[in-house]
Parts: sequence; C-alpha cells; structure tokens
Amino acid sequence: MTPGNILDEIIASTAEAVTERKRLKPLETLKRELVPVNRTRDFAAALLKNELSLIAEIKRASPSRGVLPVKLSIAELATAYATAGASAISVVTEPEYFLGGLSYLTLAKKTVDLPVLCKDFIIDPYQIYEARACKADAVLLIASILGSSRLQELLDLAADLDMAALVEVHNIRDLEKALSGPVKLIGINNRDLSTFNVTLETTLSLRPLVPAGITVISESGIHSGKDVEILRRAGVNAILVGESLVTSPDPAGKIAELLGKRPEANTSNPTIAEKTNDRDRPWLR
Repeated sequence: MTPGNILDEIIASTAEAVTERKRLKPLETLKRELVPVNRTRDFAAALLKNELSLIAEIKRASPSRGVLPVKLSIAELATAYATAGASAISVVTEPEYFLGGLSYLTLAKKTVDLPVLCKDFIIDPYQIYEARACKADAVLLIASILGSSRLQELLDLAADLDMAALVEVHNIRDLEKALSGPVKLIGINNRDLSTFNVTLETTLSLRPLVPAGITVISESGIHSGKDVEILRRAGVNAILVGESLVTSPDPAGKIAELLGKRPEANTSNPTIAEKTNDRDRPWLR
C-alpha cells in the first residue's frame, strides 16, 4: 500500500465515521451540548507571546511509524508540556490510523491552562461542532483535502464558534488556496501527506510567500535544536512537535532542548517514565 493510498483511506474512513456519528447524534443534538461550554482560550495570541513558540503534540500512533512507544499518560504529557514552556497543545484525535480520540482532547484541556488544538482530518462541519463540544480552542484544516469553498465554510464556522483555525499547507497550491480567504494561522507541514517524505526545505521555500501579519507554524520533522534554529532564522513564529516529544523519556527536557533553554537532554539516567512499568501508567488518566 502506498502512502497516497493511505491518505485516501483515512479520508474515506473519516467520512464513514462522521456519517455514523451523525446518525447516533444528530447535529441539532450536538449543538445543544455547546450551551454550557466555556469561552475558548486564545490559541493565536498564545503563539505570539514568545520569539518562537512551541505547540506540543499528544499522539499515540501514525501510519508512517505505527504505534509509538509512549510511556506517559495524556495528563502526564500535558503537564510536562505546560511545565516546560509549551505555548499550546495539539491533540491528534483521528481514531483509526492515529489511535486518537476526542476524549483525549477534553482530558488535556482539563489538565492544563494552555489552549488546545484539535488535530484531525476535518472534512465536515459536524467535526467542528464536535471539537468545540469537547473543549477545543482551535482546529486544524488541511488545505490539500478540502476544496476552496469547503475550506472557507469551515473557517467561517470555526470563527462563529470562537475557535482559531490553523490552515495546513504543503506546497504552493495549498498556500494559494489558504490565502484566498482571511486566514490568520498558516501551518507549513514538512511531511508530504502523499509520500510521507519529510524535509524542512518545505518551510524554507514557502515561508517567504506568506504575507506579513499571518502567524506561521512549521510542522513535522523537527528533532533538534539545530532544526529549530534553522526555522527560527527562516522567520517562523512557532513550531509544532509531536513524535520527538511523545517518544522521549523526558518530554520536558526535550522541549527545553528544542527551545534552547538547556543542553541536549541526558537520557542516560532513568527518568520517572522509565522507572515505572507502562501498565501502571494508563493512557487515559
């Protein structure tokens, strides 16, 4: 199976799952769940508080890596991220290929005071309402899987529900589509979703084409302080880091390393995560 086929399968799986969730909980019922939801935290503003901000991601698996060796629970990861200086948290909620869930988003939001991004393959307005009902402050919209009119529809709906929208692009076509509307946040994904190839050159080539006044986030393939410095010099406002953090025995130390707050994390000594059997650290906690 090729990576491109996997992307097609994810989109098809998502469409089927959304149809079933609509059947089980009609949109009007879901909308009633929004009434008690508190106001969102300002995701966009959180990314502008530092010279370069970090969005720390919570994920369990990916099609390219399979199940990840995550040793901490959602609550422990979120706490470590917040303590180490992350500006926001991204939660991958796609269940079939990434083993995510909307409940993970709610738990992360309850655990820390940071704004939380719902990262999924959003193709239907219903998913925006779901994310808001589960306390999301922002949603990811992938330009390559959305037509221009649907992208604008989802952007408008997110704004109506007091959520930020991070529009993800990978090439010039995606960027032109994103810039056809009043977008405020552009995420440049260094991973080609069709091939899974990863290179920071994607950010370096697209960053100069993003107009002033738009916050730019570089996503994927960021593993070291050297990578971060390259992106900093390119003028990005924030980075989104996932696998390097969830697979690290010391996520807080890894964030400090990436942000240049201390030398590279020393993993020769056992951390609390390594000392404890995985069975004693349930993922949902």
